[in-house]
Amino acid sequence: MSPARTSTGAAPTRGRRSGRSTGDDRELAILATAETLLRERPFGDISIDDLARGAGISRPTFYFYFPSKDAVLLTLLDRVTDEANAAAGDVLVRLADDPRARWRELIARFHATFGGHRDVVLACAQVRGTNAEVRRLWAEVLERWVRAVEAAIEGERARGAAPDGLPARDLAIALNSMNERVWYATFAGDGPAVAERDVVDVLLDVWLTAIYRTTTPPVSPSA
Repeated sequence: MSPARTSTGAAPTRGRRSGRSTGDDRELAILATAETLLRERPFGDISIDDLARGAGISRPTFYFYFPSKDAVLLTLLDRVTDEANAAAGDVLVRLADDPRARWRELIARFHATFGGHRDVVLACAQVRGTNAEVRRLWAEVLERWVRAVEAAIEGERARGAAPDGLPARDLAIALNSMNERVWYATFAGDGPAVAERDVVDVLLDVWLTAIYRTTTPPVSPSA
């Protein structure tokens, strides 16, 4: 749960025909239609005709932009993860200033991004078991977040703020995986679930306790 990149430059979008502009109005209309329809029904109940009709285009025109409806979902997932990365910014770089505040800032920013696109997040989670490309994309994204958190934990240990303990990578995997599952339950109402108003603070205290063995980690002496 940390930025996969620190720049805001978008990664190449998956599933879209090569050479198309990401700013094409009809492409954006397809994506907006998909996200709107996901608020109303499961991804499996959405057809290409639904997407084309909502975007005001024909079915053949749809295929000019996307080879399948799965490619639309992949593009939405790309956009959400890019937005999360941009929102995270340089928070981990500033971690030593005030670890509790910075970790909370990071968790809150990810929560706001994923919560703002919860229907996309839930759809991807639901199809991941049967869609190899969604599963591969999410694994790549999660791996980058795990590496960023692993490096942050090792940095906190190196400056003496966090004690040695479990391998930093294992801890980063467990914490990221916990966030993923807790957010899914909260967004889906898939109980038992943490109330949305409390979820950031609950996750924060678990992260701090796991990394620092306390919920009040020390700030850098020079901060």
